[in-house]
Amino acid sequence: MHIRPADSFPYETTHEDVRIPLADGQRLFARVWRPLTDEPVPALLEYLPYRLSDWTAPRDWQRHPWYAGHGYASVRVDVRGHGNSEGLPGDEYDATELADGVAVIEWLAAQPWCDGRVGMFGISWGGFNSLQLAALRPEPLKAVITVCSADDRYDNDVHYMGGSVLAVDMHAWAATMLAFTSRPPDPVYAGEGWREQWLTRLEAVEPFIHTWLTHQTRDDYWKHGSVCEDYGAIDAAVLAVGGWHDPYRDTVLRLVEHLPHDRVRGIIGPWSHQYPDRGLPPGPAIGFLQETLRWWDHHLKGEDTGIMAEPLLRSYISESHPPATVYRELPGRWVGDDAWPSPNVTPLTYALQGEPVLVRSPQRTGLDAGRFFPFGNEADLPPDQRDEDAHSACFDFPVPEDGEPIEVLGRAAVSLNLRPDAPRGQVIARLCDVAPDGSSTLVTRGALNFSARRGRDQAVPCEPGVNDTFAFELNGIGHTFPPGHRVRLAVSSAYWPWIWPQPDAAGFTLDPVGSTLELPVRARTAADDDATAPAARRITFPAPEQAEPLGVSHPVTLDEQRPERLVVRDVAKGEWRLEVDPRYGGTRVYPDGLEFTEDALETYTIQEDDPLTARTRSDWKIRLHRPELGWDVTVDTRSEISCDATHFITADEVICAEGTEVLFHRTWEKRIPRTAG
Repeated sequence: MHIRPADSFPYETTHEDVRIPLADGQRLFARVWRPLTDEPVPALLEYLPYRLSDWTAPRDWQRHPWYAGHGYASVRVDVRGHGNSEGLPGDEYDATELADGVAVIEWLAAQPWCDGRVGMFGISWGGFNSLQLAALRPEPLKAVITVCSADDRYDNDVHYMGGSVLAVDMHAWAATMLAFTSRPPDPVYAGEGWREQWLTRLEAVEPFIHTWLTHQTRDDYWKHGSVCEDYGAIDAAVLAVGGWHDPYRDTVLRLVEHLPHDRVRGIIGPWSHQYPDRGLPPGPAIGFLQETLRWWDHHLKGEDTGIMAEPLLRSYISESHPPATVYRELPGRWVGDDAWPSPNVTPLTYALQGEPVLVRSPQRTGLDAGRFFPFGNEADLPPDQRDEDAHSACFDFPVPEDGEPIEVLGRAAVSLNLRPDAPRGQVIARLCDVAPDGSSTLVTRGALNFSARRGRDQAVPCEPGVNDTFAFELNGIGHTFPPGHRVRLAVSSAYWPWIWPQPDAAGFTLDPVGSTLELPVRARTAADDDATAPAARRITFPAPEQAEPLGVSHPVTLDEQRPERLVVRDVAKGEWRLEVDPRYGGTRVYPDGLEFTEDALETYTIQEDDPLTARTRSDWKIRLHRPELGWDVTVDTRSEISCDATHFITADEVICAEGTEVLFHRTWEKRIPRTAG
């Protein structure tokens, strides 16, 4: 990582905090970094609910000053009702958030230091609303860069997977946002009215989980904000970026397929849910800021940077690697495709062989799935899959030792001939790379709720004892199966805690007759190895660089010694418990004197023979302390989901205090019918 000192940029820079006025009188808190120049420049916007004055500040300082130093006004804005912005919090990506975003874009374009052209970028939430705002077509918005985001809020987000409730992150993220939304404004930035503003905000807090569990099929709620409903609504140029270890990577494939090729490019690397320049595992990291500058200079300044001469899709194909929960760097190579679907990719279909097999996986199958959102931590990725494979029906396809490697790029697909034992259930398919020593590395996976087999927008029960076809795609991947290895398809009826089990969860019989696995195999092209190709066609990236860091310190606390991921088995009860420390940031001290401490623990329990014992719990403790002001506030939250045969049962609690005085305490308990989940 190369750290660029401020005096090495083309422009000297300055920054200031401002309030952006909205039509209803509320004001959004913003931080603006600008180059010191008499000429107006394009503006770049990052728009998030995650608190620019503390939570994202270290990341913000890596990139916003860098953009300012290269001739852009780079602006970070807190969403309404979050951080130090005024107003009340709402649901994620609701109409108010998007309308405010349009107003912010128009405000930026009207500033004397802006030339009227605006770009928008972000990762995750900021990548989502970048696409959503592009679909609303505010006139000044000319280009966006969306990183680790989704075009489909129902089936490619943290809520549902293949029509099944995504227990691991629907709950964890709803609980996280409950804690995040309950944090107070900072008196250093919000002023003396911070407490009144906080209490007013807390009165409006509603746990997201209530809404998310109420909509168990892909209805109008999920279609809102899903740009896949109408790709044609986007006329801004879109650079879509993802990582093979991020759950949202399929969006990149769909965007380069559906958007006009003169306005879109895609990059998928080996990365987790992080900006690709941060150097967090798995690498290799790239000079992402330099690459995005090429995008901005072309689309916002009209300069020929060669960015549109790059292949439509640049992808990293990993070499085979042994199973591990973290990789500093994955071996592999970059390839380019000028169309998607690519003519270089052809389907290779394997017919499943053997006699019908009964699949009744123990409910704890899935404990070795790894983290849904890998962030580059030591225990994020799936360990050796042999234990999971033992609870699945496995079909192996050898790669001949005297043959060529099989390079997969895109989305594998399965079509399975199943005979369900009950009206409800789910099927999970994992693609693994099995080495000669028997170790099994997870390559990709997919799932299908039985009730969603006719479409994600409906819930159609199965007829027990009757064979039916269950066809679905697995998540996209770039991976090489070398000669002497085996391609393994592992099929299970359970995948806890990723997939919430159905009430009966009796399993199914898989008949190999009529069942297939289809791999998207990419042929190696001459251009892949042509060192004499024009520079614009050789896929290389500079080394990563960033602006000087903010200077946040991270005191070591005893809590940081807790395991990131711990599995506990109660042999007598037949119960399994998974404890996860998400490690978002721990304790940090900011240069402005703020001491910020957060601690979270997620717990998932289930008995291996009873799907109705599934239970999730998330506990958060947050403290914000300014010793020089005597300001000391805490936020404690608890969130739980359990179930019976007919309902999900949710319980949430928020306790907020200033010093020893509790200022707010509320609990919510709801029973939500299980319509599809």
